[in-house]
Amino acid sequence: MLKIGNVEAPNRVVLAPMAGVCNPAFRLIAKEFGTGLVCAEMVSDKAIVHGNTRSMEMLYVDDREKPLSLQIFGGDTETLVQAARIVDQQTNADIIDINMGCPVPKITKCDAGARWLLQPDKIEAMIATVVAAVSKPVTVKMRIGWDSDHIYAVENAKAVERGGGSAVSVHGRTREQLYTGKADWNIIRDVKQALSIPVIGNGDVVTPEDAKRMLDETGVDGVMIGRGALGNPWMLYRTVQYLANGELPPEPSAEEKIRIAILHMDRLIALKGEHVAVKEMRKHMAWYLKGMTGAARVKDIIMETEKRDEMVRTLDAYVEHLAMSSGSGSAEESAVLH
Repeated sequence: MLKIGNVEAPNRVVLAPMAGVCNPAFRLIAKEFGTGLVCAEMVSDKAIVHGNTRSMEMLYVDDREKPLSLQIFGGDTETLVQAARIVDQQTNADIIDINMGCPVPKITKCDAGARWLLQPDKIEAMIATVVAAVSKPVTVKMRIGWDSDHIYAVENAKAVERGGGSAVSVHGRTREQLYTGKADWNIIRDVKQALSIPVIGNGDVVTPEDAKRMLDETGVDGVMIGRGALGNPWMLYRTVQYLANGELPPEPSAEEKIRIAILHMDRLIALKGEHVAVKEMRKHMAWYLKGMTGAARVKDIIMETEKRDEMVRTLDAYVEHLAMSSGSGSAEESAVLH
């Protein structure tokens, strides 16, 4: 179990708040696959304060997703507080998370995201002000540092704790690394050892075995999975099971993968309408198809598809083709999974 403030998640597996990915359609699938805590994609504090329609829609939480963490970003304490109050009073999110890790220049130029990592002295005051303004637990997602010369992970995390933060998630890369190189789990371990509030580790967890290794090597309270779950919610399910009983459930069949991909698309259509959702699903479909036999041709077709039914026809034909070419093997594999 993972306890953050007064919020209890049933297990230690956390879905990372990935921009452009973690909307209610994908979060609900992650939850149905057993994920303990799901995090929503980041929303601008200023956009929330100004009542921007699209941003307010991003604050929607389906009750079935709970416990859920809503993430806000901004570089100005005053608007972070105002946005946090709105999330606190007008949404049914369980946790308010503040982004101190986003490496994208358009975010850091506004003193938001990873820019906070250069200002340990300002972090405590900002967190304390936000915490005082809301009743929900406040957490922070951060990177280990700005670049290799400015790694203040322990100092920054302690500032969050002193300010009354309820937990810290640490991605083991610097802003400069973006998503390249290797995540430094040693620094994540240092943060865990320095803090008494829960610490969630993030970075290079792409298999259930990685998750267990991170828990064993760093002592963190939870494991956050991001890119490893793209088009692969089975990674979340298999990790939950592996950490609970040491058993690895089988990988999904092609048929099962496509079934969930279509469910994901249909939920996205319900949220955003067919025109927007089908275009947005193209990248997700590429992730769902990753590593599957002969998928390159299917991906090419999908990248041009604009209608839901066309997408489904293409995918169904592909699964049928796979079943025919592999004979009875795929039927046996499917039977194992159901």
